[in-house]
Amino acid sequence: MPDSQSPAGEAESSSGLWPAIRKFLKAGDGDRSLRAQLEEAIDEHEDENGETETTSTDDGDLSPVERQMLRNLLHFSEHDADDVAVPRGEIIAVDASISWDELVATFSEHGHSRLPVYRGTLDEVIGMIHIKDVFPFLAERKPPPKDWTTLMRQPLYVPQVRGALDVLADMRSRRTHLAIVLDEFSGTDGIITIEDLVEEIVGEIEDEHDDAPEELIVAIGDGMWDCDARAELDDVADMVDPRLADVEESVDTLGGLTFVLAEQVPPVGTIVEHPSGWRIEVTAGDETHVTRLRLHSPEIEEEAIEG
Repeated sequence: MPDSQSPAGEAESSSGLWPAIRKFLKAGDGDRSLRAQLEEAIDEHEDENGETETTSTDDGDLSPVERQMLRNLLHFSEHDADDVAVPRGEIIAVDASISWDELVATFSEHGHSRLPVYRGTLDEVIGMIHIKDVFPFLAERKPPPKDWTTLMRQPLYVPQVRGALDVLADMRSRRTHLAIVLDEFSGTDGIITIEDLVEEIVGEIEDEHDDAPEELIVAIGDGMWDCDARAELDDVADMVDPRLADVEESVDTLGGLTFVLAEQVPPVGTIVEHPSGWRIEVTAGDETHVTRLRLHSPEIEEEAIEG
């Protein structure tokens, strides 16, 4: 075995990602940030070794998974609250006016440990309710409080532009794991849990309560597509028609596009026309947002007219 002080030992110890990172840390580069230097070290190491995500390491070097986590960490501070939040349309929340039994049923149905509580509209979130505060009444068969909102806790309220790293620091200092993201009009734009922030670094975390991934865009024949309103416009462009993603307004989802075209939250049954000729039919939703949509191909409409 080569001695660690011998030339052979030095050559062996100089391989790997950690030595490359140490080299960057010692040498420095006044023209580039440490963040950029570290990412370059990761890129160079991967190019030299040609490793895949499943490549294992037995020499103490960073594994591909660890390198991806490090890369995610380097970019974590570039995200703001709006980037990591659960969108408004996906929020599971409860109205302060519902009964205790309805509250328990909501926890049971969705499997969440925390639920935002609003009064009248989702734009007026007044607190959150934790399953830990509900469970003792169920386990000990005690009568619930006449007004269950007395059990509420206060979440964080953060603007869309607050940095994700700052939100994480806020959660740690306040010892709370739920933040309400507010838009420029102080309306509810989304929510952030501690899990959402951790997933930005370690990747998707799924547990026994998570449903299997669902298809958001499904072809049903005759030039029609059933879509979840959460479907990203980039995905719609790739799978259906790139013209559907050609929109001037700042929207990312098919539901957002429908809202922009209708200039309101369209009720179920509404059909809005896209400039490309596609028709978007609202098949499910409520007064606050649409949830399901059906795309009708312009080619099918033209063939019907010609026939």
